[in-house]
Amino acid sequence: MPEGDTVFRTARRLHAALAGQEVTRFDLRIPQHATADLTGEIVHGVTPRGKHLLMRIGVYTLHSHLKMEGRWLVFRRGEPWRAPAFQARAIVGTSRVDAVGFEIAMIDLVPTAEEDRLVGHLGPDLLGPDWDAVEAARRLAADPRPVHVALLDQRNLAGLGNEYANELLFVRGILPTRPATQVDAAGLVDTAARMIRASRDRDARTFTGDTRPGRQNWVYRRERKPCRRCGTLIRRTDLGASATSERIVFWCPACQT
Repeated sequence: MPEGDTVFRTARRLHAALAGQEVTRFDLRIPQHATADLTGEIVHGVTPRGKHLLMRIGVYTLHSHLKMEGRWLVFRRGEPWRAPAFQARAIVGTSRVDAVGFEIAMIDLVPTAEEDRLVGHLGPDLLGPDWDAVEAARRLAADPRPVHVALLDQRNLAGLGNEYANELLFVRGILPTRPATQVDAAGLVDTAARMIRASRDRDARTFTGDTRPGRQNWVYRRERKPCRRCGTLIRRTDLGASATSERIVFWCPACQT
């Protein structure tokens, strides 16, 4: 699923394909922006912000969030798309390529000067050039909610999704339900940064160091399977800031306290 490392790689791929090019096709297939037209404008660049993508075109920013299913694919001009056309939500084309956003749940088009109203609430970006580990740890340590919930709150630190939160808490030996105020926030943030940076340039994400199918995770999606460290069966529950934001949580009851 798209997390901060996936978004980082997507932004890098889109930037390489589009930056400096003139837009020759612009099509947003969502009602609120269906009439927008940026053809003739120059793509200045594409940058990630946590799990958000910012494509700067002319004086505007095309903002997208991949959520669970979204993805941006790049095709040579005239090349058949490798996804159904009815799933396309955004198309930014140049004389060389078409960048197509499929199944993207969140798309906005705003003046670049107003980007902050879309991403200004985000905490320090784990993969950003201005990453601030001290501030991220301060925000996390002040959050009284279960640490798993606090890690997923992008206002504390930006870029982690559910898979990372589960794996990170196992590696640190922390029970997901423990209040974030009771953990070593600085150590947790440091491990999170090293973990996501290790996967930033990999196509196959791994937390165990083993890239073989079925061997990449310590606990995520391993309910009722033996812990790779101690053999205890992995457990699962649902946890979230609210009933509508619950995520599946996996943990080892022996290794995480």
